[in-house]
Amino acid sequence: MGCVDRKAVACVGRTGTYKLVFTTEHTELTEKKLCDLCALRGKNIFLENFMNREEALALVREYVKNEGLVRHMLSVEAAMRFYAEKYGEDVEAWGLIGLLHDFDWEIHPTLEGHPQNGAPILRERGVPEDIVQDILSHADHLGLPRDTLRRKAICACDEVTGLITAVALVRPSRSLYDLEASSVKKKWKDKAFAAGTNREEMEHAAKEFGVDVWEHVGNVILAMRKIAPELELVGNLQPPA
Repeated sequence: MGCVDRKAVACVGRTGTYKLVFTTEHTELTEKKLCDLCALRGKNIFLENFMNREEALALVREYVKNEGLVRHMLSVEAAMRFYAEKYGEDVEAWGLIGLLHDFDWEIHPTLEGHPQNGAPILRERGVPEDIVQDILSHADHLGLPRDTLRRKAICACDEVTGLITAVALVRPSRSLYDLEASSVKKKWKDKAFAAGTNREEMEHAAKEFGVDVWEHVGNVILAMRKIAPELELVGNLQPPA
């Protein structure tokens, strides 16, 4: 790497990828010194994530015009955040994976392009490489190993949100507030309902994630319920007190 003559550089550590912002006294760094600074996080060094949630949503809005697709990504983000909190993981990182996982679908609407051709855009915008790789892992055709909890989570949370949304929309209330996993279960065996969703894949993904599929459906409903107004799934009910 040689000497670094930049205001900000990447520091990859066990807790993720960060942008290190240096004061003028740190304008020339060798690779070893940079590693030492990453480890020490010493005086006059400030850590900030490469991309925050606001920036990620702006990126989604830039590339996605279909509001249904935006709501899908918001749903998956909510589910990922739910599980990150449940398991004591990095809520912001898990949320970014969910929010960004389909950001390029409208510009790369085939398996030949999505999501792999969107990865360079994410990198250019400062999305950490570990998050880029986790996003890529949700695509079966790329064959990336789902060998971490959050890779298993994004696979488990992706498709099930679509089925939950479809069930909510055919109920009299058109709402998430009174939707329970039992209502989704009633539609599960009706293959003509939400025919684009693959029940076998959803069941397998939940199993790989280590959660009973109906417990998982209930968890995702709870997660989506928190953002029901953004998902336009309040329906004719009032939010619970």
